[in-house]
Amino acid sequence: MDTIYALASARGKAGVAVVRISGPLAFWAVEKLAGNVPAPRRTALRVLKNAEGVMLDEALVICFEKGASFTGEESAELQLHGSVAIINAVLQALADLDGLRLAEAGEFTRRALENEQLDLAQVEGLADLIEAETEAQRRQALKVFSGALGDKAERWRAALLRAAALIEATIDFADEEVPTDVSPEVLELIALTMMELEEEIKGARMAERIRDGFEVAIVGPPNAGKSTLLNALAGREAAITSEFAGTTRDIIEVRMDLQGLPVTLLDTAGLRETSDVVEAIGIDRARSRAAHADLRVILLPNADAEPEMLPQDGDLVLIGKDDSGAYPQSVSGKTGQGVDLMVAHIATTLSDRASDASSAIRERHRVAIQDALVSMESARNEVLLGGERAELAAEELRRAVYALNCLVGRIDVENILGEIFSSFCIGK
Repeated sequence: MDTIYALASARGKAGVAVVRISGPLAFWAVEKLAGNVPAPRRTALRVLKNAEGVMLDEALVICFEKGASFTGEESAELQLHGSVAIINAVLQALADLDGLRLAEAGEFTRRALENEQLDLAQVEGLADLIEAETEAQRRQALKVFSGALGDKAERWRAALLRAAALIEATIDFADEEVPTDVSPEVLELIALTMMELEEEIKGARMAERIRDGFEVAIVGPPNAGKSTLLNALAGREAAITSEFAGTTRDIIEVRMDLQGLPVTLLDTAGLRETSDVVEAIGIDRARSRAAHADLRVILLPNADAEPEMLPQDGDLVLIGKDDSGAYPQSVSGKTGQGVDLMVAHIATTLSDRASDASSAIRERHRVAIQDALVSMESARNEVLLGGERAELAAEELRRAVYALNCLVGRIDVENILGEIFSSFCIGK
């Protein structure tokens, strides 16, 4: 396997820049630049020189032996002064060494996967951790990166392998009298595992919402104060406001961190009957997008008005443009009256829902778990039909184990690796 290197920190000027090296020639490369190799996992100050003996930088060097590094290979990190010139000079010195090449995007992490330092779910967790913008995303990604989903999958897999082994034992001794009926234990193992998998499926949607972001739609008739409220929440003029009805025709999106949660606010077209074809399209889109949002803020023009949409659980129905605060259930984007209470309600509602999130954070995870559940249901039915169906029950359990193996990347994942690693930067 090639020895690879790359800048692991962000490009540009910085206090410190980190260059990572991994592969069978990593220690040799350090020796060429630094003169000698520091003791593994001991940071040492070294003067780095190129092949001509020209000093490049005075840097901290740390080496990791095979099996004790992120990639599982001999690896080293050079912690340089963050000058662009120094970084370029060190990268050029590494490029001049035979047997070394610049790493591709995500190649360090891919090697960690191939060397079984990480499972595929952990790799996906790491990708999400790098992309995390809010505290909720950071916590969720870190949990998956730490192996939470892989640990669960291993427990489920062990239970199914135990159940399959019990069934196969009855097949092996089909011509002999088996002293114990294994079906009660097999059915219990299947039932307990299915219960856990079903709980994981239930929380998968919320986990995906934390990863991709919640949507909160602001809806109501024209001139109810929707765009002014969006601008107040965004802290900028994201939407055009005017006294003319139908000003907002398309959906305007503003992404923000709402008390640690990723939330996209949607300003929608005013809901009303109209003969304007373009405005009508905007209204149809508004209704559709609002119906699929996680929560709706429904604004009313006055206290006597009826909501334009039927409120759902967690939705807010408020009087908009209540600049004076005359009504308790009201809000004003112009003065800020009621905005804090509205934000607190949204954050509390979404946080309560997010607390049910599982470790299955991607659609791929949900599909693999669902496949395992289908096979386990079939296996249970075969066991209930009697001993003559033992071979079919064992085969269904093997299919369930296969699905769980796909979940953590033991098998059948080549087709999705390109998509996963395309989100990684070079050096990670």
